[in-house]
Amino acid sequence: MIEQVIDDYADYLLRVAYVYVKNQSTAEDIVQDVLIRYDQRSDQFREESSLKTYLVKMTVNRSHDFLRSWAYRRILLKEKIKGNHTSKTPEGYMIEYENSQTVLTALLSLKLIYREVLVLYYYEEYSTVEIADILNCPEATVRTRLQRARLLLKEKIEEQEGDLHGFG
Repeated sequence: MIEQVIDDYADYLLRVAYVYVKNQSTAEDIVQDVLIRYDQRSDQFREESSLKTYLVKMTVNRSHDFLRSWAYRRILLKEKIKGNHTSKTPEGYMIEYENSQTVLTALLSLKLIYREVLVLYYYEEYSTVEIADILNCPEATVRTRLQRARLLLKEKIEEQEGDLHGFG
């Protein structure tokens, strides 16, 4: 049973977790934890929603837990102490542009509340009602966040494109 769940949903859950934590290794840990918990407590799944929705909700909750954890805050602190020492030469911009996916970069720079609704709506194709259930918030809140997220994403992409074409 668990092997089938892993085959069907592991890659999908990994993408969901990655959008939250922005780290492949951490996302893999979260998905592993979610699948182990599901395997241990599969009898608690009441089939009020699809298994996919149930697992996504578990993944979102586990990702939120990680983002509130001391381990995550320690990582952020280390990054702030180290600083970001990338040089922004025209050649550097061109290399960065060629190697990056503009939309993904812009998406990952958004606050979590905007990132999650965009991913769940556009990439995972959940309805606003399903997203509200996953995030435990009113559907109107989901629609408002989607509207704001679209605007912010557009601004981020335009910012990136302006930086690349204007070289700073």
